[in-house]
Amino acid sequence: MNIGFDAKRAFHNDTGLGYYSRTLIRLLAEYYPDHQYYLFNPKPSKRFTMQGENLHEILPSRFPDTLLRSVWRSSRVRHDMKRLGIDVYHGLSHEIPVGIRKSGIKSVVTIHDLMPERFPEHYKPIDVKIYHRKFLYACRESDHIIAISDQTKQDIIEFYGIPAEKISICLQSCSPVFKEMVSDEEKQRVAEKYGLPPQFYLSVGTIIERKNLLNVCKAFYLLRNDVDAPLVVIGNGGKYKQQVKDFILQHHLEKKIIFLSERKKPGDHDFLTTKDLAVIYQSALAMLYPSFFEGFGAPILEALWSRLPVITSNVSCMPEVGGPAALYVDPNSATEIAEAIHRIDTDPQLVADMKAKGLEHTKKFAPDIYAASIMDVYRQVVGK
Repeated sequence: MNIGFDAKRAFHNDTGLGYYSRTLIRLLAEYYPDHQYYLFNPKPSKRFTMQGENLHEILPSRFPDTLLRSVWRSSRVRHDMKRLGIDVYHGLSHEIPVGIRKSGIKSVVTIHDLMPERFPEHYKPIDVKIYHRKFLYACRESDHIIAISDQTKQDIIEFYGIPAEKISICLQSCSPVFKEMVSDEEKQRVAEKYGLPPQFYLSVGTIIERKNLLNVCKAFYLLRNDVDAPLVVIGNGGKYKQQVKDFILQHHLEKKIIFLSERKKPGDHDFLTTKDLAVIYQSALAMLYPSFFEGFGAPILEALWSRLPVITSNVSCMPEVGGPAALYVDPNSATEIAEAIHRIDTDPQLVADMKAKGLEHTKKFAPDIYAASIMDVYRQVVGK
């Protein structure tokens, strides 16, 4: 098959959607090398590359596409797909080109979550309308939908009225680098590079209200006399981050909460690479991820692969991803979060059991299983 991808985020996005796109494309190219993969990228990238014998980057090459690149991506790209004989096109993040059904090219779309529908108050009103129109169009016009969790599948059914049989749950995997155990020397190298403390807890994710970093900080305040290890935060944010930092200053937690992403120097493209991130995971005491709502919650899986205990929420898809391996808390309760941290801090047998259960649970997210589930959707849609 000739398989096309909306590769904008694969080449340009350094957050979850970009990571999802790059991981999936690389796994498919590795496990199914007989197919050809065409990566439709609206503009050249200096940040990420995708190379391989069966990987082909396609850029707009003719006027007016070279001038109106967003229009090319959102609709005119289908002319290049026809020229290249694309059998199925995969919109990797909520969108497919307008008019693709009329072109005769089969399409699949991945829906990660429906946050603008569930939490419209967290977005500008105009953005809510734009997201609603794009997401609904993609769900209705695509030949099949991939949901990254059962939570997302239920949301698609609830908000858009899509039949359940049109939606497949394909539990994503993550980079194998998280599963590879690193040496003490490598941990020391990364610790020196980033100025990490000898022991620390870890929080990974964009610093927005939904991710709930403020309640984590409140938990560390409750534990200020009981737990010595600080919290290392990887991620950035805006207004909500400032709210968190105000709490930290008011409660004298500056030495307890370390914002690692603020240590990046301008032009440093070697900062927090996936390889370094995996080492940081393996160096931590536990992952704190008490989010109020997620479409999947990739840091949970990355932590479990890294043999890192996880404290996460008892709501949304978190129990689906964490399985029997995590400690679950009410995300609204700083006290429950603090109690879970204290258990990790004082019970080595619990930590050992969580690591073992986590490694066993990750088998259902194995890369080959994930790639096969996606390829099965393509074959179902194309009929090959």
